Amino acid sequence: MKIDWDRRTCARKGHVTYAPDDPRLRVRLHARTALGDVWRCLRCGDFVLGEPHGSGPADEAPLVPRGKVLRDLFILRFLAVERAVRGVFIVLVAFAVWRFSNSQDAVRRLFQENLNVFRPVFRHFHYDLDHSPVVGSIQKAFGYRHSTLLLVAALLLAYALIELVEAVGLWYAKRWAEYLTVVATAAFLPLEIYELTEKVSYLKIATLVLNILAVLYIALAKRLFGLRGGRRAFDEERHSASLLEVEESAGVEAGHPEGAGAG
Repeated sequence: MKIDWDRRTCARKGHVTYAPDDPRLRVRLHARTALGDVWRCLRCGDFVLGEPHGSGPADEAPLVPRGKVLRDLFILRFLAVERAVRGVFIVLVAFAVWRFSNSQDAVRRLFQENLNVFRPVFRHFHYDLDHSPVVGSIQKAFGYRHSTLLLVAALLLAYALIELVEAVGLWYAKRWAEYLTVVATAAFLPLEIYELTEKVSYLKIATLVLNILAVLYIALAKRLFGLRGGRRAFDEERHSASLLEVEESAGVEAGHPEGAGAG
């Protein structure tokens, strides 16, 4: 089923109407009904009862996101939420590493005590904790120097900051955030591929596929790095999405609501 992004957004945020000074455009966007004047929404094209939200020259009309632009914004905000969640999780991991670096001996003793308690339970299910890769990785971490753990915590915090900055920028559809997301995500792709060669998991595969799709989508859809005409083509595409521009280029009068007359 095809999603009507224009009406979906208007239902959530409300309509956007504008009264242009140019009589040729004004007559296409305005009508009179038995209930009063109606103005055509710049986003969805429906006629809305009441005074317009703004007026003035046509080239000063608000640039209202429509159609494909709204779909792109929805996808960007989905990616923003994903990066925000990941950024918060990495902050928590960095905090845990920092706390661990200040009390390695106590954590080591606590871990060993709990390992001894759970060892018989896991043995009952034929799982040997002494040869578990996860347990081995944790025990290996106990041997890291305090300074090394602090460096790891700092690097994790820096990575989390990048993710959170990306999230904010993508949510507001900032072009610099799109560049940052493509560059930062592409930079980590070789590491994600290398991790798959070490151990394959559905989560790693899903993360890799999502990141590859995000890089390709943002770079192509937003015409980054000069792709598909670059910034100029992107701005022209957005500007042509304005209903006033569409009406002006159409050269024919748009239909008015039934029973309405031109204003």
